[in-house]
Amino acid sequence: MPTKIDGKELAQKIRNGLKEKAAEYKDKTGRVPGLAVILVGEDPASQVYVRMKNKACEEAGFKSIVDRMPDTTSTEELLARVDQYNNDASINGILVQLPLPKQIDEKKVLYAIRPEKDVDGFHPVNVGLLNIGEDALAPCTPAGVMVMFEEYGIELSGKNVAVLGRSNIVGKPMAALLIKANATVTVCHSRTKNIKEICRRSDIIVAAIGKANFVTADMVSDGAVIIDVGINRVEDKLVGDVDYDAVYSKASYITPVPGGVGPMTIAMLLSNTLKAFEKTL
Repeated sequence: MPTKIDGKELAQKIRNGLKEKAAEYKDKTGRVPGLAVILVGEDPASQVYVRMKNKACEEAGFKSIVDRMPDTTSTEELLARVDQYNNDASINGILVQLPLPKQIDEKKVLYAIRPEKDVDGFHPVNVGLLNIGEDALAPCTPAGVMVMFEEYGIELSGKNVAVLGRSNIVGKPMAALLIKANATVTVCHSRTKNIKEICRRSDIIVAAIGKANFVTADMVSDGAVIIDVGINRVEDKLVGDVDYDAVYSKASYITPVPGGVGPMTIAMLLSNTLKAFEKTL
């Protein structure tokens, strides 16, 4: 029987620990970690994500600001708002919720966030530090996957890992973190040939390719560890990038969707905010 990796339970454990630390810092210093989330426009999914982040912050005892700006906001106006939080000592993390309206230069905005407050881990400075194996604010989803490996005692050193997807948010930083942990990593993408064979000879598969049920049983070796980062809506149901029911019996460890990697992302956002806060003490 495979072990189902319970991301919901682990995320709550992390959040409870962050709440305790925030309370300790409040008693010692009178300060708590602070996160500012900037939401531009009325995108329904973004509204949901921002509410979840705000609620998690408040439950952990962090300072939480949700700054809503109209969908007519210009790049210059958004840059001015980012600069405001860059210079606010009570704010340790700045997150600009994506996607942004088309008129805004997304890259310019993300690069304007000070690296030490870049709790999404998207700034080139943090990307560079991560890729040379230095301490950095890492993107939250791959950072959460690494905590899962640690919590469940899954050995990475010397293991063959297939990372499906090469996005800047998951695939590339996931590969960097795994290499730092001494894994042998193959990054697969839309131009990769023989994905099935690569997966079949891998000890661990991290699926972040954005295609529902892409990883099938014939792609998985017996005893493989399966981490499913995908979230796809199929007929009003959320499914991952892995055909969970078909793959389940072959895996040694597997994450469900929902309730696997997803809850870890917000937990790691708070963890990054605490990390940024601690560097100011």
